[in-house]
Amino acid sequence: MNAKRWLIIFSPLWIGLATMQAAEKSGVLRPWEKNGWYWSYRDKPVMLLGGSDDDNLFQWPEKKLIAQLDRLVAAGGNVIRNTMSDRNDKGFEVYPFKRLDNGKYDLNSWNKAYWTRFERMLHETARREIFVQIEIWDRFDYADLGGSNRWQVHPYNPANNVNYTYEKSGFAKRYSDHPGANKQPFFFTTPKQRNNRVVLRHQQRFVDRLLESTLQFDHVLYCMDNETSGEEEWGRFWAQFVRARAARQGHDVYVTEMWDDWNLRAERHKRTFDHPELYGFVDVSQNNHNKGQKHWDNFLHVRNYLASQPRPMNTTKTYGATGNKFGHSDQDGIERFWRHLLAGASSIRFHRPDSGLGLSDKAVACIKAARLLESIIPAWSLQPANELLVDRDPNEAYLAADNGRAYVVYFPAGGMVRLDTSKAKGLLAVRWINIDTGELGPHQGKTGSGKTALTPPDNKNWVAAVVSQ
Repeated sequence: MNAKRWLIIFSPLWIGLATMQAAEKSGVLRPWEKNGWYWSYRDKPVMLLGGSDDDNLFQWPEKKLIAQLDRLVAAGGNVIRNTMSDRNDKGFEVYPFKRLDNGKYDLNSWNKAYWTRFERMLHETARREIFVQIEIWDRFDYADLGGSNRWQVHPYNPANNVNYTYEKSGFAKRYSDHPGANKQPFFFTTPKQRNNRVVLRHQQRFVDRLLESTLQFDHVLYCMDNETSGEEEWGRFWAQFVRARAARQGHDVYVTEMWDDWNLRAERHKRTFDHPELYGFVDVSQNNHNKGQKHWDNFLHVRNYLASQPRPMNTTKTYGATGNKFGHSDQDGIERFWRHLLAGASSIRFHRPDSGLGLSDKAVACIKAARLLESIIPAWSLQPANELLVDRDPNEAYLAADNGRAYVVYFPAGGMVRLDTSKAKGLLAVRWINIDTGELGPHQGKTGSGKTALTPPDNKNWVAAVVSQ
């Protein structure tokens, strides 16, 4: 058979394969080529907004999970956080390992129920185009903090498995210190740390099994840890491990690390900021322990630091709920959501109760208001621009703008500022959005260029969308 004959037979096959590969490349959640601060999905920019009433929704009973996801979608939300946490805090959580008749676990055998739940969550979120930021390791799972017995009952504790002893693993019987002290040997197993092969092989096997499920999907992001204060080599090892495993299957994945330090100027954060070749996005959730102008300035410090090579900046934990242990209020949570939105965050999710608003009515209203704003002025067309606000007091108002064309001003509690619209040509339309209801408010009418006075309808949460006509 001649070459032309072979070409005729196999050309459709090669064209089909090329089409599939192109579709896979364009379909995956990835930084947007036109604006690297934001995500894109199927070649279109996408703003990730969400909230959920727990951090490990995959552990939830099916009906409860479905109801939560449907409520999120109805609000306009499209992102959840999913820690791989297995601590039995609510009575229905399960461990990933098989429990034997003698009551101990075999780390070489899986608990089918755990992975079935995980894959169900992946399927149900994919169906709804809800994106998932996974956190592989949660330091609170392996400590007996505050009198809890999480380490006492965990399968990785040598007393509870048939795979290794205290002596061979290097583990102790109890870890009562706060995980921030970083005394748990679980987080020192990698080759450039203590090279604990006895435990590491089981950790690798777990992450391999996780990726076996997630690499079937294109809506997943990976964070190595929950608010870690560990050594740099720990997170770096797992980031490289995840990316290498994905690459062997021809997948691009995006990974990050979440550092515990509330000060985003701290040197520790540069472990992620300075390595775009490894960490395709950054997570600055712990900034949400800060308030007011400091919260805004802290975020913008990172944005300026990354400006030469923009990457998405995610905040998967927006703290703030009245009565929580941190002393934050519901209003704090709402303000943090909106400051991050205008400052240029790519993903914003309300943290679970009682540390955050979760998917409460207030969170739902916020998400609806943000989507309403997006329909008028998409966030990826704007830049933070407080310098265009005149007569502004600290924390009185915040501005993002496409100067001369569109302006978005957030007021947390009333006030009055003047907006410098001198670059605008023609008239500007001002439309108010009520953040507390998620609905359109009054139409202020049209104004010309120059200094436009803006006063919200009352002293609650309002955002003004000012658009050139």
